[in-house]
Amino acid sequence: MKHLWAPWRMAYVGAASRAASGCVFCDALAGNDDRKPLVLRREAHAFLILNAYPYAPGHLMAVVNRHVGALAEATPEEIAGAMELVTRAIAVLSVEYRAEGFNIGLNQGRIAGAGIVDHLHVQVVPRWSGDTNFMSVFAEVRVLPEALDVTYARLRERLVG
Repeated sequence: MKHLWAPWRMAYVGAASRAASGCVFCDALAGNDDRKPLVLRREAHAFLILNAYPYAPGHLMAVVNRHVGALAEATPEEIAGAMELVTRAIAVLSVEYRAEGFNIGLNQGRIAGAGIVDHLHVQVVPRWSGDTNFMSVFAEVRVLPEALDVTYARLRERLVG
């Protein structure tokens, strides 16, 4: 048997098993230290945050600042603010990671696949030719070639300076 070592992920695996208190996005927005919750950029109506459980390097989310769970509950300004950040994220990921394409999506409601149901967010997942492999298909495992703190530093520098 072969082993795939990713010891830096243990902090996230352990955190996932603990019951969440409150909303992870509201908590991230309320905090003063953007590095810990992986907040990349804050704007008037939305913010960018790295996904702590990414599908690919650079997987991030544009999140509306206000705690609403559906598009119908969000204002046009909030939706526009989130989409402006999605556009900015695509531009930055295209340069910094040379992404060749993107999966961009919003899952509204648990049945639609929303992991965080009550706070509206748009997923941005960079993609590359040949980025899927046997690990995801046979082992239900994703191999991420970069630690989250490195991804955070690379993207934060481009987004904030």
